[in-house]
Amino acid sequence: MSPPCEHLAVHSVPHHTLTRLAREWLAEDTPNFDPAGVCVGSQEVEARLLCKTPHSILAGCPFFTAVFTEVGCTVDWIYQEGAEIGEDAVTLTAVVRGPANSLLLGERPALNCLARASGIATRCSQLQAIAKAHGWHGEVAGTRKTTPGFRLVEKYAMLVGGVSMHRQDLSGMVMLKDNHVWASGSISEAVKAARSVCGFSSKIEVECRSAEEGREAARAGADVVMLDNFQPQELRVTAQALKEEFPALLIEASGGVTPENVALYLSSHVDIVSLGCITQGCPVVDFSLKVQKPDARLNRMFNQPQID
Repeated sequence: MSPPCEHLAVHSVPHHTLTRLAREWLAEDTPNFDPAGVCVGSQEVEARLLCKTPHSILAGCPFFTAVFTEVGCTVDWIYQEGAEIGEDAVTLTAVVRGPANSLLLGERPALNCLARASGIATRCSQLQAIAKAHGWHGEVAGTRKTTPGFRLVEKYAMLVGGVSMHRQDLSGMVMLKDNHVWASGSISEAVKAARSVCGFSSKIEVECRSAEEGREAARAGADVVMLDNFQPQELRVTAQALKEEFPALLIEASGGVTPENVALYLSSHVDIVSLGCITQGCPVVDFSLKVQKPDARLNRMFNQPQID
């Protein structure tokens, strides 16, 4: 077996957070009795984690392990966090051991997390590859369009996939969107009010629909201007004009960006391109966990592994 996950991102999630999430997921899935657990008892078993989506990026190992640790099982990883799983139709990814009823208790919450996180990391890795192929040196970023209650895992998966997480929540970087501006009266008033609260320690970003709105935001003291729903050619012209006038201003492109058209938005005057599709509608990676029959263990003794 290879050493446990060693991707730098694994050190970003505190142990107590992993434990809390694992307990919440288990409680959601088994709020009281587990009748099916009676059928299998507590004899020690071994299960193989199989990946059935070739060329996927593995993400979510700490969460997967935390679920099984909580139910008294152990996980030995064959692939490390952030690794690309091979081209085979079925790839052995990890081995889980523990009491049968406990292992099956943790199976679905752990698989759900791993499948979702790996799907996001895989999409992020693909987007980064596109940016690299075009020689772009800005940042591909996610958004706050995350699944309620699952944001931490989805943001973590972005890290593993190599893109920026963007802001974590409303308490982080200030983003003034069209509704904030309309409710406050103007971009300048909105920026002034936000700055009076967040002070020097938080950046302020303003969603803008034109070059003039971008100029107003920059003059008011915004750190980042988001050019929202611009067509690629219009984006290039507007971004260049704003950069020439405000060299320190960060320009973000967002709205309508997809994996299919992202290359069109990679302008030299654009610093960030954010995509909601990193988390919304992202395909999951197909994993399954197969408990091994006794004869499968005997076969391994003779170097004849079976995949049930």
